[in-house]
Amino acid sequence: MSNELHDYDVAICGAGPVGMALAALLVRRGLAPARIALLDAKPLEQALRDPRSIAISHGSRMLLEQAGAWPVAATPIHEIHISRRGHFGRSLMDRSEHQLDALGYVAQYGDLVRVLGAACGRAGVAELRPARVTAAQEQPGAVQLTLEDGRTISAGVVVQAEGGVFGEQAGRSRVRDYGQTAVIARVTATRPVANRAYERFTEEGPLAMLPQDGSDGHQYALVWCMAPDRAQQVAALDDAAFLAALGEAFGTRLGSFSGASKRVAFPLGLNAGTEGSARIAAVGNAAQTLHPVAGQGLNLGLRDAAVLARLLARGPGPQALARFAEERRADRDTVIAATDAMARAFARQGASQAILGLSLGALDAARPARMLLAELMMFGRRA
Repeated sequence: MSNELHDYDVAICGAGPVGMALAALLVRRGLAPARIALLDAKPLEQALRDPRSIAISHGSRMLLEQAGAWPVAATPIHEIHISRRGHFGRSLMDRSEHQLDALGYVAQYGDLVRVLGAACGRAGVAELRPARVTAAQEQPGAVQLTLEDGRTISAGVVVQAEGGVFGEQAGRSRVRDYGQTAVIARVTATRPVANRAYERFTEEGPLAMLPQDGSDGHQYALVWCMAPDRAQQVAALDDAAFLAALGEAFGTRLGSFSGASKRVAFPLGLNAGTEGSARIAAVGNAAQTLHPVAGQGLNLGLRDAAVLARLLARGPGPQALARFAEERRADRDTVIAATDAMARAFARQGASQAILGLSLGALDAARPARMLLAELMMFGRRA
């Protein structure tokens, strides 16, 4: 524990799932809750109303359990069906191969935040809401944060956990604009397959259908990637036209689509590699914004939080942050490279798509390769 004179040992800027998980894990690791500050520009009530769907891997469930933030209201994924629209070849990942209750889970963002917020509250973490940070000045023994209302606080270590979508962040060493936009919504299918998720690669881009049971029965969280102009047109369609376009893109594996929520569109890109400093580190979307293919953004961020909590509990200072960057490099680089390769490969047009379709068939036949891919998606790259 640091004996330097400052307000907090650790200040976490951003109280999304990764920031709150980090705070809860720090307390579980023995850091005094009064020495941890959790800052966010938005009140918790606003985050609780967020209806977005979020994918939680089995490995992330284990980390949330460690943080005291499980169970979460969520739909388990037993199978993941991966295919290429209009081409032969598919792969099926099944929980039974890994002897797990589920490969992952689909939850609403607000539900996950509710459970994490309760965990931080029970732990006694100091929460500053609303508190927008406007400046961070690194000094020899601490970082001074200036808030929008004129207050200043200092911390031995500052963790940037406030993420965003592609295009809202700058200063990254690895940037790629995929020239795609994601349209997200909740949809209802006439022939749902319980607990089966779909990753469907179309001519326009990846299309993910994640099972998410609602009050009105079986539903799916849709993430549909396509060119920006096309996405704006699709998002603006009335329900009947939107569902018809979705059926044409996805096919008939789930019957037809009979209902849809309001559509939201956001740009897609890779934005990663922010350099930290002696006393400032970044985690989650603040460190890497990924393409949503394979749903790895939150899961990679929670692994950031788990490693950083372990290291900061030994002593919050520059040595812990240097070690953090070293320990997280391999997992971050591997997952970033894998999602980047998938996003680019399956968006290509032409004859290469037939080869990609055959590769899915080969993946299904090669159990060791399929197992390795599933392990990477659930647990990341292990040392």
